[in-house]
Amino acid sequence: MTTPDVGTADEASVTIRCQDNGSVGVTFCDRSSFDAVSVRYAVELRAPGLTARVNEIVAWIWDSDLSVFLQGLAADYRGWPGERSWQTSNRDLTVSAVFRTGGYVGLTWALRPWPQAAGGWGASVTTWLEAGEQMTSLTADLRAFLAEGHQ
Repeated sequence: MTTPDVGTADEASVTIRCQDNGSVGVTFCDRSSFDAVSVRYAVELRAPGLTARVNEIVAWIWDSDLSVFLQGLAADYRGWPGERSWQTSNRDLTVSAVFRTGGYVGLTWALRPWPQAAGGWGASVTTWLEAGEQMTSLTADLRAFLAEGHQ
Protein backbone atom coordinates (compact mmCIF):
# COMPACT_ATOMS: atom_id res chain seq x y z
CA MET A 1 0.00 0.00 0.00
CA THR A 2 1.20 3.52 -0.67
CA THR A 3 0.76 6.67 1.30
CA PRO A 4 1.25 9.97 -0.47
CA ASP A 5 2.15 12.59 2.11
CA VAL A 6 1.14 15.88 0.58
CA GLY A 7 2.50 19.12 1.94
CA THR A 8 4.62 21.85 0.48
CA ALA A 9 6.87 20.89 -2.43
CA ASP A 10 9.76 20.39 -0.01
CA GLU A 11 7.69 18.13 2.26
CA ALA A 12 5.98 15.89 -0.32
CA SER A 13 6.76 12.18 -0.02
CA VAL A 14 5.45 8.76 -0.97
CA THR A 15 5.74 5.75 1.32
CA ILE A 16 5.31 2.17 0.11
CA ARG A 17 4.60 -0.37 2.85
CA CYS A 18 4.76 -4.12 2.39
CA GLN A 19 1.35 -5.73 2.59
CA ASP A 20 2.86 -8.82 4.28
CA ASN A 21 4.92 -6.90 6.86
CA GLY A 22 4.10 -3.26 7.59
CA SER A 23 7.54 -2.65 9.14
CA VAL A 24 9.12 -3.08 5.68
CA GLY A 25 8.89 -0.01 3.51
CA VAL A 26 10.34 2.51 1.09
CA THR A 27 9.96 6.28 1.21
CA PHE A 28 10.58 8.74 -1.61
CA CYS A 29 11.13 12.20 -0.08
CA ASP A 30 13.11 15.45 -0.09
CA ARG A 31 12.42 16.17 -3.74
CA SER A 32 14.08 19.18 -5.32
CA SER A 33 14.25 20.42 -8.87
CA PHE A 34 17.83 20.88 -9.94
CA ASP A 35 17.15 22.30 -13.38
CA ALA A 36 14.73 21.94 -16.29
CA VAL A 37 15.93 18.43 -17.19
CA SER A 38 16.23 16.67 -13.84
CA VAL A 39 14.71 16.17 -10.42
CA ARG A 40 16.56 15.00 -7.31
CA TYR A 41 15.08 13.10 -4.39
CA ALA A 42 16.01 10.86 -1.49
CA VAL A 43 15.02 7.21 -1.04
CA GLU A 44 14.85 5.52 2.36
CA LEU A 45 14.56 1.77 2.94
CA ARG A 46 13.29 0.32 6.23
CA ALA A 47 12.99 -3.19 7.59
CA PRO A 48 13.54 -4.75 11.02
CA GLY A 49 17.21 -4.06 11.78
CA LEU A 50 17.75 -1.99 8.63
CA THR A 51 17.58 1.68 7.77
CA ALA A 52 19.31 2.88 4.59
CA ARG A 53 19.08 6.17 2.74
CA VAL A 54 20.52 7.72 -0.39
CA ASN A 55 20.09 11.48 -0.29
CA GLU A 56 20.49 12.30 -3.96
CA ILE A 57 18.88 10.10 -6.58
CA VAL A 58 18.73 11.95 -9.91
CA ALA A 59 15.95 11.41 -12.43
CA TRP A 60 16.60 12.84 -15.91
CA ILE A 61 13.68 13.69 -18.16
CA TRP A 62 15.18 11.68 -21.03
CA ASP A 63 15.54 8.48 -18.95
CA SER A 64 12.90 5.83 -18.78
CA ASP A 65 10.74 7.07 -15.92
CA LEU A 66 10.10 4.88 -12.85
CA SER A 67 6.39 5.68 -13.06
CA VAL A 68 6.31 4.35 -16.65
CA PHE A 69 7.89 1.08 -15.45
CA LEU A 70 5.36 0.79 -12.61
CA GLN A 71 2.49 1.63 -14.97
CA GLY A 72 3.51 -1.31 -17.16
CA LEU A 73 3.45 -3.60 -14.13
CA ALA A 74 0.02 -2.31 -13.11
CA ALA A 75 -1.31 -2.85 -16.65
CA ASP A 76 -0.14 -6.49 -16.50
CA TYR A 77 -2.16 -7.18 -13.35
CA ARG A 78 -2.80 -10.76 -14.50
CA GLY A 79 0.89 -11.51 -14.20
CA TRP A 80 4.04 -12.16 -16.20
CA PRO A 81 6.79 -14.76 -16.22
CA GLY A 82 10.21 -14.10 -14.70
CA GLU A 83 11.53 -10.81 -13.40
CA ARG A 84 11.29 -7.27 -14.75
CA SER A 85 13.63 -4.52 -13.66
CA TRP A 86 14.31 -0.79 -13.89
CA GLN A 87 17.24 1.35 -12.75
CA THR A 88 18.39 4.95 -12.69
CA SER A 89 21.02 5.90 -15.23
CA ASN A 90 23.80 5.72 -12.63
CA ARG A 91 22.35 2.54 -11.06
CA ASP A 92 22.06 3.88 -7.52
CA LEU A 93 18.37 2.84 -7.43
CA THR A 94 17.15 -0.42 -8.94
CA VAL A 95 13.64 -1.88 -8.80
CA SER A 96 12.98 -5.54 -9.66
CA ALA A 97 9.47 -6.97 -9.94
CA VAL A 98 8.11 -10.52 -9.79
CA PHE A 99 4.54 -11.76 -9.94
CA ARG A 100 3.27 -14.17 -7.28
CA THR A 101 0.28 -16.47 -7.60
CA GLY A 102 -2.81 -14.88 -6.13
CA GLY A 103 -2.27 -11.51 -7.80
CA TYR A 104 0.63 -9.98 -5.88
CA VAL A 105 3.68 -8.10 -7.11
CA GLY A 106 6.97 -8.26 -5.23
CA LEU A 107 9.00 -5.09 -5.72
CA THR A 108 12.62 -5.30 -4.60
CA TRP A 109 14.01 -1.80 -4.04
CA ALA A 110 17.83 -1.77 -4.04
CA LEU A 111 20.06 1.17 -3.15
CA ARG A 112 23.71 1.08 -4.23
CA PRO A 113 25.21 4.56 -4.11
CA TRP A 114 28.52 5.05 -5.87
CA PRO A 115 28.38 1.56 -7.47
CA GLN A 116 31.82 1.96 -9.02
CA ALA A 117 33.55 3.10 -5.80
CA ALA A 118 35.63 0.71 -3.75
CA GLY A 119 34.08 0.04 -0.38
CA GLY A 120 30.59 0.98 -1.51
CA TRP A 121 27.50 -0.42 0.13
CA GLY A 122 24.11 -1.74 -0.92
CA ALA A 123 20.79 -2.48 0.75
CA SER A 124 17.45 -3.78 -0.45
CA VAL A 125 13.94 -4.51 0.77
CA THR A 126 11.01 -6.24 -0.90
CA THR A 127 7.48 -4.91 -0.69
CA TRP A 128 4.47 -7.01 -1.73
CA LEU A 129 1.46 -5.21 -3.20
CA GLU A 130 -1.79 -6.24 -4.87
CA ALA A 131 -1.25 -6.34 -8.63
CA GLY A 132 -4.29 -4.23 -9.48
CA GLU A 133 -5.43 -1.33 -7.35
CA GLN A 134 -2.36 -0.98 -5.12
CA MET A 135 0.03 -0.96 -8.11
CA THR A 136 -2.16 1.59 -9.91
CA SER A 137 -2.21 3.79 -6.80
CA LEU A 138 1.58 3.50 -6.38
CA THR A 139 2.08 4.49 -10.02
CA ALA A 140 -0.10 7.60 -9.66
CA ASP A 141 1.50 8.63 -6.36
CA LEU A 142 5.07 8.32 -7.68
CA ARG A 143 4.20 10.03 -10.96
CA ALA A 144 2.84 13.02 -9.02
CA PHE A 145 5.89 13.05 -6.72
CA LEU A 146 8.43 12.92 -9.57
CA ALA A 147 6.56 15.37 -11.82
CA GLU A 148 6.19 18.10 -9.20
CA GLY A 149 7.94 21.19 -10.51
CA HIS A 150 8.17 19.78 -14.07
CA GLN A 151 4.60 20.38 -15.13
